[in-house]
Order: sequence, then structure tokens, then C-alpha cells
Amino acid sequence: MIFILAGWIFAPIQSKIDVLHYDLSLDLYPDNSILKGDALITCLRLDKSSSEVVLNFYDNLKITGLSVNGLKSEYSNMDNLLHIKYEGITDTLKVEVIYEGTPKHVGLSGFVFGEINKSNVVYNLSEPDFASSWFSCNDVPTDKALLDIRITNDTSMVSVSNGILKDIRVNGARKTYHWKTLYPIATYLVCLYSANYVTFSDKYISQDRQDTLPIQYYVFPNHLVSGKIDFEDNPKVIDFFAKTFGEYPFIKEKYGVAEFLWQSGAMEHQTITGIGSNFITGKKYFNDVYVHELAHQWWGDAISPSDWKDIWLNEGFATYSEALYAEHIGGKKALQSVMLSKFNNDFKGTLYDPKDNLFGSTVYDKGSWVLHMLRKETGDSLFFQILRTYFATYKYKNASTDDFRKICELITGKDFNKFFDQWVYIGIGKIELEYEWSVQRASAGFNVKITTLQTQKGYDTYNFPLEFKFNIDSSTNVVKTFFIDRRQKVFEVTLKDRPKDIEPDPSDWLLADIKKKE
Repeated sequence: MIFILAGWIFAPIQSKIDVLHYDLSLDLYPDNSILKGDALITCLRLDKSSSEVVLNFYDNLKITGLSVNGLKSEYSNMDNLLHIKYEGITDTLKVEVIYEGTPKHVGLSGFVFGEINKSNVVYNLSEPDFASSWFSCNDVPTDKALLDIRITNDTSMVSVSNGILKDIRVNGARKTYHWKTLYPIATYLVCLYSANYVTFSDKYISQDRQDTLPIQYYVFPNHLVSGKIDFEDNPKVIDFFAKTFGEYPFIKEKYGVAEFLWQSGAMEHQTITGIGSNFITGKKYFNDVYVHELAHQWWGDAISPSDWKDIWLNEGFATYSEALYAEHIGGKKALQSVMLSKFNNDFKGTLYDPKDNLFGSTVYDKGSWVLHMLRKETGDSLFFQILRTYFATYKYKNASTDDFRKICELITGKDFNKFFDQWVYIGIGKIELEYEWSVQRASAGFNVKITTLQTQKGYDTYNFPLEFKFNIDSSTNVVKTFFIDRRQKVFEVTLKDRPKDIEPDPSDWLLADIKKKE
């Protein structure tokens, strides 16, 4: 039995192993678009009755050798499933796959042999499940492992990957960079960049002042000056996120940025973000992109999703982190401005399990609005306590939407089932609401009556707090909050002075289209 997700094939037997370590040796021959690889995979058998290991590996790559614990093994490779037979009853297996070929271009980009200014550039973008297009692995986000990766290319090329640089070795006209992770990594976050890079660096001092984190940059020669301008705020951003969420999760390794040729955005590979070359301008036009990708080191890399149905835990969190940093720099007006830029009248599908829309605006922008509304319902103190507790609880692990809901309930003592049903699991789109109001003189002042009616079709009745600002004159106003829990709701409030008009959701806390009834 197999499952097919986003063009990817998963066999349930893959859950019968736990990969502990990948040791990858990769020889690059970009002039011919050839990759020669040797993947040594150390894993535990979780099913003692099985005599088969199943990994993901694309069958267009030619396997030239395969062994388990040093013994040649029988195997079959079809589509992206590699079935390996082995003998013996040892709990730990060392599977070695030696292979070569030209990786397929799959997913958003895949493994790419490219060129710019007559110079070779090699890189990958494997999200969500295309790491197996260039090395054999258990290509699921839940099987995190440690990594050693050795990248060999011509001596003129700089080769970059996750973690820390252990050594560089030169053998004639070839140069090998050995990178190593000290923290577990999901396969979709394993990366390789190899190009004629020029480098520069910066640093960040940890909150406890005990660690100095190197920040390393790898750009094409024509972007050296621009890159130094664009990336100069990264230490400040790390410092803000560390204070807000918890310490930078890979503090014993690095943070870095490597330029690549994918022109549609950037990719948050663990400890080394890939930035498309058109996003380096020297004018800081794309600060939101740099902030977003850096936030992924917490949301996506340190805490990875339990399932791709939970991808909003990556992208919605990183998108809201853009707004949080804007608020940190520019105050509440900046927060409002960023959130309004994420507003959309056509969010398709549910936030949980977006199916073919893994990288659509619902996941990114509606996901950020859900966190924004959660913050309004809990208040700032509890909201940021939720984020810090969630990060501390699931750091270097995987989390589901339900795991996050339970953290919300743990911290607040409130039931969030309704909130998550309407915004994450079931509800589609946003609140659409009409209101009308009237005012009459009363003995204690002025009685204001407000009637609200939800008109949306994506979800019958949202429950939410709704602020109204009552404008008395140009300098005086009163703000009151009402809780909406019915499709039609009537409120009455008595004010000392007669309001000239009323303004719903004046601080833009709701993903809502609110209109005065004509």
C-alpha cells in the first residue's frame, strides 16, 4: 500500500525505521550536469519482524553499489521508492547507496545545475519532499537525523551546506568542503550550494552572552556591495526573535545566506537560507523576505511539521513574524500596515490540509491572520508566552496543529476548539459582516444600538471579539468590545456623549470584511 502526496510516493513501511545519521559524499560535475553520490544512512529498525528497508530515491539515478552493514544487498527501485533486502537481526543498519546521474527537476526547483555570467552554479530546493531526487533518504519531515555532507567541485568553487564547516581539502583540481550538523535536520532542509561565491561575515551574541554566532554570506561577485547593504540588519532580527521566541535554535552552528538562481523567492534551509539573485538589490527592497526566512529557523527548521497538512505552522508563523518585526521597528501602525498587506478577499480552501495549495496565500497570509486574531483573543502577555512555550516544547522535534492548540489551552486555560475549527480546520475564507446602528437620548446619556449580521458562506457563524470605536468629536472617542457568537447579534451600550459615527475593528485585528448596511 502506498500514498501519493504532491507527486510523492510514501510507503507505510518507511515508518518502521528511524534514521539517525546521513553521511553524504557528493561529487559535482556541472559542465556535464552530473552528480556522483555516496549516501551512508545509519538507521534503527523499529519493526524487528521486517527484513526490508524502504527509502525514497528517484529511479532515474543509476545505482552502482548498494550494501547493508557492508554486505551487498538485493534491491528494487521504482518511481521514488527504493526497496532493500537485508539479512541479520541487528538493530542498527548502515545502508550505503552509491549512485550517479543527472537529478530530475522536480517540485519548485529540485536539484539544479545552472549558470550565471558563464560561471556554474549548483543548488537545490527540495521542499516539500524532493530531497530524494538527489540522495537516498527517508523523505518525510518527521524523521530528523544528524548530517555530514562532503561536497566536491572544482577548486574555484565555494561549496556550502547546513551546520558548521569541519574542513576543506584540496586534491589536485578538486576541492571538498565538509559540513556537519550538531542538531537534527529534516530531509527537505538539507541543502547544497556550490558557486564562484565571494564571502563576507557578521556575528550575533547570544542572549546569555555565552555564544558568538557566526553569520556568513555567500554571494555572486557582482552582488558583494549590494549584499552587504541588504543583509546588515540580520543580527538585529536574530536578537529580536531570540528575545521574543527563545534563543536562536542553532546557536552552536551558524546562520547564513547563499545566493542562488531560483527567482521566485527564497528557501529557509536549516542555518543557511537561499536567496534568489533578483532579491539582492542594495536598497533593502526585500527586507520582509529576509525577515521571513530568518524566522523559519524557529518555525519550520527547529520545529518542523508533523505532516505537510500542517504547513501553516511554518509559513503562517514566519509571515506573522514579518509583522512582529515591523511592529518592533515601527510600532502599532506598522503592524497594521503589514497585516493589511496580507489581507485577501479570496483565500481558497482550509488552512489545515491545503492540498495542492501548499504554497498559496491561504497558508501564508491567512495563517498570519489566524495568529494575529489569536493574539487579540489572548492578549499580548499570554500570546507571547504561548509562542515561547510552543518553541521550547517542540524545538528539534515535529509538531502538529493540534499540538499547537493544546499549548494555547495550556497557557490560557481556555478551550480553543471553536477558534481552530472556524479558522483552521473547517472555515473557508473570512468573516463577512454587515452592521447598522442607531442612537437615542437616555436618562444617563445616549443609548446606542448596534445590529450585526454575518453574511459569509464559507462558515456559518464565527465567534469573535469585535471592537467598535465611538467617535464623539475629532479628539474624543470611546472603544468598547463586544463578543459575537450568533449570526445576527444586537448590542446596546449607553454613552455619556452622542457619537457622531462608529468605526468597527479600528485597529484591524480581524480577518473580516465589515460594511455598514445601506
